[in-house]
Amino acid sequence: MTTKGTGSKFPFKTTHVARSSLLIAVFFGLDKLLGLVRQIVIGRQFGVSQELDAFNAANNLPDLLFAIISGGALAIAFIPILSATLEKKGRQAAWRLFSRVANWAFLITGLIALVILIFADPIVKAEIGVVPGFTPELQDLVADLMRYNLIATLIFSISGLVIAGLQANQHFFLPALAPVLYDLGQIIGAVFLAPVEGYQILGVTLPAAGLGIHGLVYGVILGAALHLAIQIPGLLRYRFRWSPLLGTRQRELRQVARMMAPRVFTIGAFQLIFVMQDNLASRLDIGSVTALAYGWLIMQVPETILGTAIGTAILPTLSEYYVKGEDKHFGAAVGRSIRVLLALTLPITVLLSVGIRPLIQIAFRFDAAGTELVVWAARAYLLGLAGHSLLEVGARAFYARHNPKTPLIAAAISTVSFFILSILLFQPLEASGIGLSNSLAFTIEALILLILLSKKFPQILDQKQPLIRIVLGSLLGGVVTFVGLSYLPGGTFVVGLTSLVAGSLIVIPFIRPELRQLVQL
Repeated sequence: MTTKGTGSKFPFKTTHVARSSLLIAVFFGLDKLLGLVRQIVIGRQFGVSQELDAFNAANNLPDLLFAIISGGALAIAFIPILSATLEKKGRQAAWRLFSRVANWAFLITGLIALVILIFADPIVKAEIGVVPGFTPELQDLVADLMRYNLIATLIFSISGLVIAGLQANQHFFLPALAPVLYDLGQIIGAVFLAPVEGYQILGVTLPAAGLGIHGLVYGVILGAALHLAIQIPGLLRYRFRWSPLLGTRQRELRQVARMMAPRVFTIGAFQLIFVMQDNLASRLDIGSVTALAYGWLIMQVPETILGTAIGTAILPTLSEYYVKGEDKHFGAAVGRSIRVLLALTLPITVLLSVGIRPLIQIAFRFDAAGTELVVWAARAYLLGLAGHSLLEVGARAFYARHNPKTPLIAAAISTVSFFILSILLFQPLEASGIGLSNSLAFTIEALILLILLSKKFPQILDQKQPLIRIVLGSLLGGVVTFVGLSYLPGGTFVVGLTSLVAGSLIVIPFIRPELRQLVQL
């Protein structure tokens, strides 16, 4: 179903998915913008340093726990079942199911968090642990920061499920706003709690608590609390009533469990890659862990705005198509999403890979060695931008069809691929070799899923002609960007931004058909 925009400003037709994707993209974009602001503040305070390496490494296991229990794992497995319950039994039945799942998620998260809390030291220091290459003092700091991070993880065990519950009700505004509040909490930690000396903004010196790297962790906890709090009005709007239920006899609860089990291993494999990354990076030069974190963040800005936004918005719709048996619409929606993502991510990969250096120099003010580390890490991750974005849609297409096993197999292949590639590349190419291994592994995973989907929906890989046009436009835009960086006079930032804008203008005519398709997703 499509609806016409009102007035002359919106003469085109837009679908519900397109509008939801735009809404999510706007807030995800704001989230990533605030995330960049946060990282710039942190980068200018701590540089590419041991303390920041420790902070970034300490996030990995709490992030893994959140992701497999109540983040990406449960949310994607949960939404199709919750959507079907809403369709067939009504909202109150759906909220009773939600309560059962949330109660189980919180209990399981709490028990695992307790184990990590007790055994944090050996988990960090073991040869196959988080950072075996760090000094003993730095390993102690990682373990300490990890324990604090578990508090935020417990909060997220509920907040992540609330996102799934609201999205199943086709409500995307508050779930999209929640990450923005999470960023604000972290910015408060970075600006007010972490600095030893007052932080200056626009010539005004702000008071500082002097907590150092621990101030960043307190900001994470505050951000998690805000992430949950902002969504409570949404629960009230949809008449949520919490029920202290844990029974396992409900058929839908067992369906969620069956769907979630493979997804836990799938998302666990995804997060395990980042644990492996830091394990290897801890054996390299100081700053390698931080360079990977910044490189990943830079790639994640366009990936989240595009891939995650479209994937998130399309999942409930794909689930409805599957429930109603509308395979033709299902395949068409996936095919359009793939084409749009290729048209947007390939040019961004080329343009940012060419023009990223001056932007990093002016934003973070790292020294020459730190800038070089981050630039090459970012380039390595950007090579996987298209693969990561396509994976967002490919995996959700299988979950919408209640098939979690295929994404699990693809994720296992991706994890093994990363392990082999990173072992081969991390020493000759250092941190950028780890980032490149990540990009190749996830691109392989995305291709596996799309090839398997194409067996039932051949149209989704019918992309040869637009792909040639998109690649040609991307290369021409990259050439224009390179020429601008090489020959334009002026300051570093101005030249870099001008060159990227010029390259983008060259690309637009080549991807105009896909830009039009964006509103028809």
